[in-house]
Amino acid sequence: MSLLLAVIYLIFVSLGLPDSLLGSAWPVMQTAFGVPSSFAGYVSMTISFMTVISALLSPTMIRKYHAKWICIVSIGMTILGLLGFSLCSSYYMLFVFAVPYGLGAGAIDASVNHYVANNFSGSVMNFLHCFWGIGAMISPNIMALALRYARWNEGYRWTAYIQMCILLICLISLPIWNTNESEDQEELQESAGIRESLSVPGLVFTLIAFFAYCSGEATCFLWVPSYFAGTKAGMSKELIASFGSLIFGGIMFGRIISGFVSDKLGDRKLIRIGIIVEMLGIALVLLPAEHYLVAAAGYVITGIGMGPVYPAIQHMAPENFGRKYSAAAIGLQMASAYVGSTFMPMVFGQIQQRLGIWVMPFYLLLFALMNLGFLEAAYFQIKKKAE
Repeated sequence: MSLLLAVIYLIFVSLGLPDSLLGSAWPVMQTAFGVPSSFAGYVSMTISFMTVISALLSPTMIRKYHAKWICIVSIGMTILGLLGFSLCSSYYMLFVFAVPYGLGAGAIDASVNHYVANNFSGSVMNFLHCFWGIGAMISPNIMALALRYARWNEGYRWTAYIQMCILLICLISLPIWNTNESEDQEELQESAGIRESLSVPGLVFTLIAFFAYCSGEATCFLWVPSYFAGTKAGMSKELIASFGSLIFGGIMFGRIISGFVSDKLGDRKLIRIGIIVEMLGIALVLLPAEHYLVAAAGYVITGIGMGPVYPAIQHMAPENFGRKYSAAAIGLQMASAYVGSTFMPMVFGQIQQRLGIWVMPFYLLLFALMNLGFLEAAYFQIKKKAE
């Protein structure tokens, strides 16, 4: 089981590796292709759209195929996407390879989350998502090395080589996955589809809550540096850019803490504590302090609070909805997550253009309250059904 966990953690490193490449390479790619900077959004949305599709298809795939085969095929698809990006000589070629790039991510995310939720503890789930963060932090450094010593194309190619090594390890580890295979496969054959699962009490409210969480998280990833640029004076461009890691670092730290305490607290209590900490962080950002350190601390605390929410919602799916519906529930949760993270930062972009970037903490607070409120409504429906 320890070897299996090591392989699963490595798979989540591979899931995080492609996520940060486009943003870190785009300034150079934009010049190479001769397109406006905003054109990165169209490529990103195509990748996200394909990820949503694969997340919605994941319940059917999980029912028909074991998680290990979904992981292997998905990693293979991301390798194809990465190698394809490295070979692109025009902007529009990117859209062709954005298809396998995105399809691989959604399938592997949903299948591994489902496998871990049904076979391992909440601590494992929290640590699992920490390893996604490790992958997401490694790839910008790979691209930086490529831009320094070669070209942006090599950044995608080198990342693909790392993915190939992870794929090889997954192939070698195939016999280890048989540990839980016999007891799970019969249940998976009887698992419900998406349409049937939507009628399960509490699921729709959970989807809205998950949408709200990912909307706030993705808004932070994109707009935190702009918040400091627009509200604090006397900061260098380099310092402002570095503040893009505040939320990300806070989330990783929050998940490390949660990994040690989640089995004692349980998923629901962990989520409640996390959202309360998140709102305290947002309140700190709202304080009328001139120095940027107060708002910086507020965003770190906001990230720490966000940390356990995503893994805990995924982990409690079998408990809330039953193992029969857990595959469809997790697939739907992944789809709602990607919809929120794709569109709501863009919505905020329009809002701040009209009202000002100062409105960002209120926008985040709205989603935090939605997250907490809809989850509590879901718990109420689940409890009512049990009675």
